[in-house]
Amino acid sequence: MNFQAAIFDMDGLLLDTERVCMRIFEEACQAQGVPFLKDVYLNIIGCNAKTIEQLFRKGYGKDLDYPALNNEWRTRYSNIVKHQAIPVKEGVIELLEWLKSKNIPIAVATSTQLDLAEVKLKLAGLDSYFTSLSTGCEVTHGKPHPEIYLLAAERLGVAPEKCLAFEDSNNGTRAAVAANMMTFQVPDLVEPCDEVKALGHTILPSLTDTLKHLKNA
Repeated sequence: MNFQAAIFDMDGLLLDTERVCMRIFEEACQAQGVPFLKDVYLNIIGCNAKTIEQLFRKGYGKDLDYPALNNEWRTRYSNIVKHQAIPVKEGVIELLEWLKSKNIPIAVATSTQLDLAEVKLKLAGLDSYFTSLSTGCEVTHGKPHPEIYLLAAERLGVAPEKCLAFEDSNNGTRAAVAANMMTFQVPDLVEPCDEVKALGHTILPSLTDTLKHLKNA
């Protein structure tokens, strides 16, 4: 494969964050007396803060006190992830080390806000692998729009079509493919829908399998 850079999503791909985040959201719902609607929650994975609010308001209806629920959720979440390392997912270190050995510049493109993303990567011991970090608060359009991937490629100084992109969510995968990157999807909580499967990218069960694929290619 002819590639010159690699760009990774963070939550659900590098870090096993999504299960932690969903559990905390369910606790926040209980504290606020709001039902936990799992189907609505799963739709927000891979989205930035603005899109998350839109999806929750649509899914829960006009009576939802979103500021109160969001504050409850974010406070509980921050109290954990700002002080505890989130487990690194299978194959992450091996893939990052392999890319490093090839002198491939590596970046993160995450919907998470900048300060929180920096803390999560540092606590997990991954921050030193990345040349740059592009976050949801830095773009006008969140995933599935390609803007964040195009920003990450620009910061690396590499054309998007020469970048590998690694994602777990459907929205993130749509963004990477729309950016014209060589995209690998490693699903986490949500399996690829038929529409996403039809995009023609590579879907693999783990980053361990992804590394094997890249070595064989």
